[in-house]
Amino acid sequence: MGSAVTPEKYRGFVKPDDMITSRILVKQTDMLVSGFRNLGKEARRLVYAYRRQLENYIEGHPYFERSFVPLKGDPCAPAIVNTMIEAAARADVGPMASVAGAIAEYVGSALLPYSRDVIVENGGDVYIRSEVPRKMLLLAESSDLGSLRVEIPPSLKPIGICTSSGTLGHSFSFGNADAVTVLDGSVSLADAAATAIANVIKKPGDISKGIKRAQEIGVDGVVILIGGNIGAWGNITFVD
Repeated sequence: MGSAVTPEKYRGFVKPDDMITSRILVKQTDMLVSGFRNLGKEARRLVYAYRRQLENYIEGHPYFERSFVPLKGDPCAPAIVNTMIEAAARADVGPMASVAGAIAEYVGSALLPYSRDVIVENGGDVYIRSEVPRKMLLLAESSDLGSLRVEIPPSLKPIGICTSSGTLGHSFSFGNADAVTVLDGSVSLADAAATAIANVIKKPGDISKGIKRAQEIGVDGVVILIGGNIGAWGNITFVD
């Protein structure tokens, strides 16, 4: 995130009161993990394991890290690599566009044996599996709208909430959106789709184009913020 929106700031809004939260720092990965017990030890082990798989694959396949276009699946690659490749292909972007979501997804899924509900936030991209409703804050301080709250309904299946921005943060974007937030059952796809949709948002008039792109990719919902303008489509419920 940019200087206005730091992890320390936005994480003050997202820590669930009914769960135990741990912070995991491993190289570029800055993750917040919440469960009904302390999951820090297990989460750290998983982050190291999945990062090692990605780093080893990139060492032998450097184009995987550099590509801005989809790649073909690799039957010899780790599962997380092919998940990223598949998500990126659906969104028509490079596989690294889904890396934060993929790590959150794989870590979150692997933690479910230890806690009924699990929330993994990885650099603003979120994996949620919760049997109670949750509220997610969409924070975009460069937008005139500032922040919005979206309700995440209880679900036995994971939900991914991922955000891309052309005005905040370190992720690469060809667009100028203050925030594009995508909801989907696949966190990896939500991450890749957020990048793809944000790429087409150059001005407020492009919101309809972004919504059409979300429909083409086939995600569950999208929220687009640019300046004082907002567009939303799909399974999105705003709350106070």
